[in-house]
Order: sequence, then structure tokens, then C-alpha cells
Amino acid sequence: MREIAGTSKAGYFKAIKAAKNKHWSSFLLTATPQSLWTAKRFIYGRAQPRFPSLPGAETPQQMNEVLLDHFFPPKEPFSPPPRLRPHNSVPPLTTEEIAAALSKFSPTSAWGPDGIPYSTWKQVNKVNPSILLQIHAPLILLGYDPASLKSSNGVVLDKPGKPSYESPASFRIIVLIRTFSKILERIIAARLLTTARLKGLLHPNQCGSLPALSTYDACLTLTNDVRTLQRPRLKVSSRFLDIKAGFDNVDNNTLARILREGGRPPYLVSWVSSFLGERSCTLIFQGAPRTPAPFNVGAPQGSPISPLRFLLYVAPLHFKIRRGLMISYVDDFALTVASLSYRGNIRRLQELFEKLERKASPLGVSFSVAKTELIHWRTPSLRHPPKCVSHIQIKGEMFHPGNSVRWLGYWFTPALDPAAHFSRRLALCPGCVRHYTTPQPARSGPPPLPMP
Repeated sequence: MREIAGTSKAGYFKAIKAAKNKHWSSFLLTATPQSLWTAKRFIYGRAQPRFPSLPGAETPQQMNEVLLDHFFPPKEPFSPPPRLRPHNSVPPLTTEEIAAALSKFSPTSAWGPDGIPYSTWKQVNKVNPSILLQIHAPLILLGYDPASLKSSNGVVLDKPGKPSYESPASFRIIVLIRTFSKILERIIAARLLTTARLKGLLHPNQCGSLPALSTYDACLTLTNDVRTLQRPRLKVSSRFLDIKAGFDNVDNNTLARILREGGRPPYLVSWVSSFLGERSCTLIFQGAPRTPAPFNVGAPQGSPISPLRFLLYVAPLHFKIRRGLMISYVDDFALTVASLSYRGNIRRLQELFEKLERKASPLGVSFSVAKTELIHWRTPSLRHPPKCVSHIQIKGEMFHPGNSVRWLGYWFTPALDPAAHFSRRLALCPGCVRHYTTPQPARSGPPPLPMP
């Protein structure tokens, strides 16, 4: 009897394993571009977060202070807001605006110190829309963001692929803000975006964090302009730049001046100015003391309005380029020029970079030299690179043109061959690529649920 039970048990688990393997193979054969990343997650799993091990920080309190000094370096405190008074000519807040803001949030998104998920606020607004309306309307009328909404949690995560994790630069912080505060921030961001576009405060070549302007649009614009500049048989080159600690360098007073000179409504200028003062953050990592600490930062990441604030702040950096193009995606810039030779392009790129630095200096922003990349584009008929390819020099460092450049998640080659990009995106594992490239049978129903 015991032998029969053992045989039945082994057959039971063997049948389950065979069913899983069969279902997994079927899932890979019918995988879509979206579900392919689900397959990758099942195969590789999720890496365990690394515990920060920083020199000179032996206790959790010391480690907390080192991370705070790195991510939120001390700055001059913001001036206290003036006496609160209702602004004139403020468009009344509507329930439609609140519903539109709530619709942008996912019920599964992480919440901040308040511990209230967005699904709760959506249900509250569904049952009684006047509750959120009566709370948010006075804050918009006064142009004020209260200190009670400015506490946040900073989750410390390690950056993958770093050779060492003994430096704060090997980690990043995800700031989780109160969900109630983010509703108000999204309402203000929607109003500010509408007026900014009407007044022309955003440059047409700015992409990212804007509706209907994604990385695809930026990369497609770059590709199209490169091909257009090549038609008169000109040599085309691009230089890719990255603003160093862009969000942290937004100066509140300078941004307020840009908004005032741009004709923004006073209540929006007042709210944006009060948004950054009296903020606090609690770092969360293994063994963290979890003590709130005040911090000053130009534009806290994780806030719905921070990307728009940054775009408005760096919009003055854009300028027209004769026989060329400047395009940006948030803090990533690309300078493209065309001339009769690659050496001529290098001279032009040097001059344009110096001009860009002069415009960036009053804003207090600079560009990361280590992240600079250069590429000389080639036409499809020119299959081999030229014998003499010019390099560029930046602050004593030499940068040679690359055979492939990664910008905004896309891999570019000098000949603009898309195979370089797709070969990397499909390089999950030999098994996934083999199954994905196998001819797919016709589907006869909904796709199967993934199972490892």
C-alpha cells in the first residue's frame, strides 16, 4: 500500500511538472513584445537589494547621514512664504479636474508616509466628489502647499551592474510622496502645462514628461533630421550630453522669475514657489533608523510636477542651429550638425557646446563629461567608416566616435541600422530567442497565463 502511495505521489508531481513545462513552452511560442519581458522576469528573477556598505559609516545612523548628504546636499534654506492671501482671477477647481488627476494614478502604485492607496481616494471621490474639492480648492486659491503634505519616504535602491557598492553614487533613491499631495500636484501640473504651452515657455524640441512626446518621438526626430541633412551630401555628426544632477539643481527663485516673466498666473507662481519649502524625507533601507530629515532639493523626483518644473527651467537652453538640430528629452540633450567634413562638425560641436555652457551657467546647471558620447553618421551607401575619423576634446578628456551609441534606450549605429537595437533588446537568453523566432501557430483563444 505504501509503495502504491509513493508511486502515485511521484506520478502526481511528475504530471504537474510536465504540465508546467508544456504551458511554459506554449507561452513562449505565443509570446508578444509585451509578454516577452514577463518571460525574462520569470527566467532571471528579481535581484535582492544590496545593503549599503559605505566607508566611514559603521552604524545605521552614520549611513543615513552619508546618504542624505550625497542625495540631498545642504543648500540655502528657502525664504518663508509671504502672508497668505487669496489670489484674484483664479479659475475655480472643478470635480472634472480632480477626476482627471485621479485617473492618471494606478491603484497598484506605491504610496508614501500616509499609507493611503490611490484606490481609496478614487472610491472617496466616487462616493462624494465634494470632499476632495473642498480640501483642494482653498490651497489653489491661496497658491500654497502646506508643510503637512511635504513629508516623504526615500527608498534606497542599488544601481545594477556597478563594479562596487561602497559609494553612495552606486545607489539611487525613489521618493514616495503622500498620495493626497500628488493629487494636488497633478492638478497644478495640468494647469501649468496648459498655460506654458499657450505662452510658449516650452521649446518645440523638448520631449519627455509631456503628453504625446515619448522617447520614440525624440529618436524618430533625430533619425529623420540626420537623413534630411545627409541628402545634400553633407557629413553629419551628433554629440549626446547629459545634465549633471539636473532635478537637484533647479533654483526656486530663478524658476519663479522665469514663470513671472512668462506671464504665468500669480497663484501658480506662488504655489510652485511654496512647493519646495519645509520638505522632509525618511530614508528606507535595511536597518535604517527611519528618522525624518529636512532637505532642500530643486525638484523632488516622484512628484508629478517635478518633470514639468525641470522642463520649464531648462527651456532657455535651447537655441536654433544652422544646418543642425538641438533636441532634448528631459535632461538628455543631443546636438546634431552638418558640414562638408567631420572635422568641420567637430569645430561646430565645440562652439555649440561652449555656447550651451554659457547659457547654462546662470541657471546653475552643468553637463556630465563622463556621459558625453559622439557619433559620426554614415549614409547607407558608405558601408565602411572613413579612414580619418575626428574625435572631440572636453575639459582635457578625449572622446572618440562610437560604433554604437545608446540614447534614450535606443541603440544607434553610424549607418542607422535598426538591427543593432533589436538584437540587444531580444538578447534575453538563447531559449527565449529560439522560441520567439520560431513560427507562431494561429491563436484560438486568449493567450495563456505565464508560468515558469
